[in-house]
Amino acid sequence: MSPLVWSVLLLLCGLALVCAEVFLPTGGLLGFLSVASLLSGIGMAFYYGGIEVGLILLIITAIAVPGALSLAFRYWPETPMGRRLLLGVPRPEEVLPDSPQRQRLRQLVGQFGVARTRMMPSGAIDIGGQTVDALSEGIPIEPGQAIEVIEVRGTRVLVRPADQTARGAPPGDLLSQPLESLGIEGFDEPLS
Repeated sequence: MSPLVWSVLLLLCGLALVCAEVFLPTGGLLGFLSVASLLSGIGMAFYYGGIEVGLILLIITAIAVPGALSLAFRYWPETPMGRRLLLGVPRPEEVLPDSPQRQRLRQLVGQFGVARTRMMPSGAIDIGGQTVDALSEGIPIEPGQAIEVIEVRGTRVLVRPADQTARGAPPGDLLSQPLESLGIEGFDEPLS
């Protein structure tokens, strides 16, 4: 067999290994072998065929490798491994900023209710005759204990025992509390 046939076969083998590297997780082993095969084929073409044949094979390789990679990446998401690694397109209700359920749950913030089950940390609460799944703030809550909804994270309702907070202002709302209760003096004195 002619050495130029071997250089073309090495080029085809290198292209096949480039595509295989996309489909098989080998940690770069097939990529290294494909580069070695492509460089060997180009080197043989320059050595046995001269500058013209070597340049032709180099140009063919420069066009064929990106083409093979683009085809491999085009069909990769349809393979079993590609489907496992790539996320599917989200449904419209998953990307909408607000859902009716989340709006309904956000209206519960600041309301008081009763724990229906023992919450360690999750359980059921009753607010206005409505049963809602909730999480406690890390404190165990016994059934029948009064609770307050303090936050909604996604579709999770976060509660704490109602006797821990004043029923007036929501916890952490410093703007609605008087200055004296915070230990801050008035601003009557001018700055010096």
